[in-house]
Amino acid sequence: MRRTAILLILGTLALGGLAGPSPAADAAPVLPRNTSWPLPGVPEVIRGYDPPDSPWGAGHRGVDLAGGVGDPVVAAAAGTVSYAGTLAGRGVVVVDHGPVRTTYEPVTPSLPVGSWVAAGERIGTLARGDHCPARSCLHWGLKQGQNYLDPLLLAPSNPAGGHYRLVPAAERAAVRRRATIRRTLLRQLPPATGPAGSHGFVDPVAGPVTSPYGMRLHPILHVWKLHDGTDFGAACGTPIRAPAPGVVVRRYSNAGYGNRLMLDHGTIDGRHVVTGFNHAASYLVDVGDRVRQGQLLGFVGSTGYSTGCHLHLMVWIDGQVVNPMSWY
Repeated sequence: MRRTAILLILGTLALGGLAGPSPAADAAPVLPRNTSWPLPGVPEVIRGYDPPDSPWGAGHRGVDLAGGVGDPVVAAAAGTVSYAGTLAGRGVVVVDHGPVRTTYEPVTPSLPVGSWVAAGERIGTLARGDHCPARSCLHWGLKQGQNYLDPLLLAPSNPAGGHYRLVPAAERAAVRRRATIRRTLLRQLPPATGPAGSHGFVDPVAGPVTSPYGMRLHPILHVWKLHDGTDFGAACGTPIRAPAPGVVVRRYSNAGYGNRLMLDHGTIDGRHVVTGFNHAASYLVDVGDRVRQGQLLGFVGSTGYSTGCHLHLMVWIDGQVVNPMSWY
């Protein structure tokens, strides 16, 4: 019993904590741009990412990739090996990429802690394990602080410039339905209008600015605090469009922000840019989807702490929240 407890503590330290919330839980993840699959080719996803409803709940905090014992396991992105050893009888390798880190198990490590690796560089070989009862597999994880993310966010671009999003069989019908709805709505909606700003971004909704970025008295909490975005006044159901091409990196519900969605636009004019959309009624895109400028993302709503229908737009530059209009 004591030995099991020690192993669990060591595992927690090596992998960077438990799955509970952290102070940066709402921060947009900063993901590596040059990435690789951790197994040869484009491996089959046996089981997809299925985060728990609560920090201690049941779920699948990573993805399982089909492989064979002895297959080379490589780093999904450039970084430093921060752990390479055995935890609870399984070989584990952790690679630190700065804001995020990736985990790989069961693996026989081939590099010591402290080794710097490039994307696609070998870190070990796939070992025999019991995580996937029917066949050999690699359990691949992605974490930001103490929070788990979907490792398929790091799936590399395909030769045509698109983005892989391997969908578990149980989710395919829902994905097809969302795609059909998007196509139907796009045929019915007028094209996006409005001039692009100096960085090429366009306004995500048609509507006036009703509350700018800056300190203000919160209309619901009645405290003086930073309004960390720009509010656009628009009726519920107004289309929200992508202000620039990007990849959906987060989509979830928050008590204050309501229905949230974040787009990673990569490096624009030498800066890493992420935009966030809040209080929406609903979204039509999901994590891992690559979107084009002007693509329909969802619809304006009044979810979360909101006094009426509007879009609360946020922008992160190099990981720091800024006044959206300074970029637009």
